[in-house]
Amino acid sequence: MEAFSHIIFANHRSSSLLLGLFLLIASVLSLANADKTHYHDFVIQATPVKRLCKTHNAITVNGMFPGPTLEVNNGDTLVVSVVNKAQYNVTIHWHGIRQMRTGWADGPEFVTQCPIRPGGKYTYRFTIQGQEGTLWWHAHSSWLRATVYGALIIHPKEGSSYPFTKPNRETPIILGEWWNANPVDVMREAARTGGAPNVSDAYTINGQPGDLYNCSSQDTVIVPIDSGNTNLLQVINAGMNQPLFFTVANHKLTVVGADASYLKPFTTTVLMLGPGQTIDVLISGNQPSARYYMAARAYQSAQNVPFDNTTTIAILEYRSAPCAAKNCSSSRPIMPPLPAYNDTATVTAFSNRFRSRNKVSVPTDIDENLFFAVGLGLNSCPPILISLASVKGPMELASQQA
Repeated sequence: MEAFSHIIFANHRSSSLLLGLFLLIASVLSLANADKTHYHDFVIQATPVKRLCKTHNAITVNGMFPGPTLEVNNGDTLVVSVVNKAQYNVTIHWHGIRQMRTGWADGPEFVTQCPIRPGGKYTYRFTIQGQEGTLWWHAHSSWLRATVYGALIIHPKEGSSYPFTKPNRETPIILGEWWNANPVDVMREAARTGGAPNVSDAYTINGQPGDLYNCSSQDTVIVPIDSGNTNLLQVINAGMNQPLFFTVANHKLTVVGADASYLKPFTTTVLMLGPGQTIDVLISGNQPSARYYMAARAYQSAQNVPFDNTTTIAILEYRSAPCAAKNCSSSRPIMPPLPAYNDTATVTAFSNRFRSRNKVSVPTDIDENLFFAVGLGLNSCPPILISLASVKGPMELASQQA
């Protein structure tokens, strides 16, 4: 009987130890996979920035143009403290984030908050829920977002993975516009006259115009890739108003996501991104080791509307290329063909290939059909108005009919 009691006690102690060990392991795994809170400080300030042979005091975040890339996981919380040391009111918008019960953190000036005045500060706090992929942040006051912007990369939850092969490298590619004039003044002049804003002086990739513009070739952005590897390009159109084509010479792009949502993958040679849109693409290092231009230019379907018809470029560089890191000047990178600026057929074919990666249930019984027509155009002004308002051309008009 005594021996039997010892056996029961020993088994009970072993069970307790095993249970304790199990709980300890579960606790460690839980902590490892726990959602995190990320803290960042943004200082809005004027910073000397040289582009196109001229130096301007551009409004930036932390003296960076573009601003810092923020990386989080699905489920994490972002806390961003913004201090405004610039001369303008400012807010920061988290473009595409679903603000669940934190609408006041969205950022549009005079919509969800009053602007942060010069010398003021404000802290944004929100949680990313159910989103993975590429988004971005930008100023949401006047045209400050011409230089106040950056990438917001949302990785899968800790312990989860992409629904495609894990890339060897991830690189944000931010397309933008650059004005030699102060963008705030450009917008104010357009509002005063009723005309369209002056077109930009250059497009940019990660803040740099690239080889095809004056005084720009030495700062052309280089994106490295290794032979046999697959990289993820997180492409963002941070331009003010202009849809943009994007392509890479001799390489195919596999689209896997857009606007922080996964898509059914498809392969293309050219992207078209509307202003504010993001697209995630996989690119394989399966070409001869060399240097290849990646390029962006305008898509403009409207007739008689002025636009910047220049091309910005960066370089996709195989690290084993003979002329890697610009060590030789005799070998110019390969230039890709780009669609014509008004190639709507290419845009339509590209857009029609977007499909959700997963089946989505939508209502099929329609109670009422609503048709909206939204238009943007130009209206010729009588000579007297041109004289009084100092309008240099037609006035820009927008319309909506329902």
